Amino acid sequence: MDMIYKSTRGDAKEVTASQAILQGLAPDGGLYVPVKLPRLCKTMRELSRMTYKETAYEVLSLFLTDYTEEELKACIDAAYDSKFDTEEIAPLVQADGAYYLELFHGATIAFKDMALSILPHLMTTAAKKNGITDEIVILTATSGDTGKAALAGFADVPGTKIIVFYPKHGVSAVQERQMVTQKGDNTYVIGITGNFDDAQTGVKKMFNDEALKKELAEHGFRFSSANSINIGRLVPQIVYYTFAYAKLLAEGHIREGEQINVTVPTGNFGNILAAYYAKQIGVPIAKLICASNTNKVLFDFFETGTYDRNREFVLTSSPSMDILISSNLERLIYHIAGDDCDVTAALMKELSSGGKYEITQAMRDGLIDFISGYATEEDTAEAIRTLYDRTGYVIDPHTAVASFVYRQYLAGSRDDTRTVIASTASPFKFARSVMTAIEGKTSNEEDFALIDRLSAIANVTLPPAITELRTAPVRHDTVCATEDMKKEVSRILGL
Repeated sequence: MDMIYKSTRGDAKEVTASQAILQGLAPDGGLYVPVKLPRLCKTMRELSRMTYKETAYEVLSLFLTDYTEEELKACIDAAYDSKFDTEEIAPLVQADGAYYLELFHGATIAFKDMALSILPHLMTTAAKKNGITDEIVILTATSGDTGKAALAGFADVPGTKIIVFYPKHGVSAVQERQMVTQKGDNTYVIGITGNFDDAQTGVKKMFNDEALKKELAEHGFRFSSANSINIGRLVPQIVYYTFAYAKLLAEGHIREGEQINVTVPTGNFGNILAAYYAKQIGVPIAKLICASNTNKVLFDFFETGTYDRNREFVLTSSPSMDILISSNLERLIYHIAGDDCDVTAALMKELSSGGKYEITQAMRDGLIDFISGYATEEDTAEAIRTLYDRTGYVIDPHTAVASFVYRQYLAGSRDDTRTVIASTASPFKFARSVMTAIEGKTSNEEDFALIDRLSAIANVTLPPAITELRTAPVRHDTVCATEDMKKEVSRILGL
């Protein structure tokens, strides 16, 4: 079956997978979704005998049907190679009764590597398939991890440039250093004097700016996105939930057909949406546990049916979740509205104009598989400390949010279903927060001294992504106001 994609808002024409990946965002401002979701062709038992790369092919081939087998396998081979420090790519670690799916073994030690290692190859292949000769400009906003993973993926890829905007005072010290030291003649990193939502809104405005689009075309450029609004970013994330289930089955932790729960720390909603899609294509997932931090806009949505971004924005120890506009939720809204573009467009218009919308009871009924919870800063620190004290296993603050919410759900529900917790970043990226949580006090030590101590107590060798930062020179030091983002893009591209 050929997989066709359409916009959640309905005004854009239907496109192939490769066209959707090239465009990133639909011309009407909507997000591309499959016209019909596929189903897995292999049984979970068959998948349990496969490597990560083989599993990736089985999943990606369902969604990216206009890529040949040779093209897809070439993209997969180029993505999941020695950039990852384990052959498993996404190992499962059992700790204190749950299974932590470690998604941080790639080049930038965060889960974004799982998709952003393959997206550049999918995109450049798509350009060739569609006869595109324009230079592709990846325009991206990041709350911390997407930026570095996208920069690393696209660095020096022929026919591309990448421009990343991040909140200057809204990422961890290691996250910022990873971005500002990025090599590559085609990479550009800009801090903004606002938060992630400001950066994301500014990027979306540029995507929807027809005059800018025309000017880009005249100069031989076209925009695309590496954020999870790009379907080419989202589909590879479905792979690791499929792989996690198959691995549990292979190791005898579950019986074939037995359901599992999945807990995901989320801000922009892409990672848990991938788990939702995994469930839809046939992975036996029962509950999707959505974990928020203090910026609990998603928790409130699931509790009340009202999405309201009109609230205080809080900087937390889990900065990749410090988001009040969860872009990927639009895809779920579309599905629970019965794939109704008009309903989705109307609700997104309300969000844009007034900052809030309310879904119907019928739509709320479509959320029955979702459980929501949130963790305060104190809860997050407690989760890190408790897991370390019990097991010696160290997790980062984002994973700790999910761990706390899972424990909270378990205590209230007594649901003993095997549960996979998405472990989204290495604790070394957030060593200060992690060490403060474990030791119960703050330290005046510099970041790399803390990282060394964390390595010692966790008995884990430092990944190259951290050791390389010690001496890496700063290459990007531009900072601008939110309203000047477009001006910076024009400057970079010489428009």
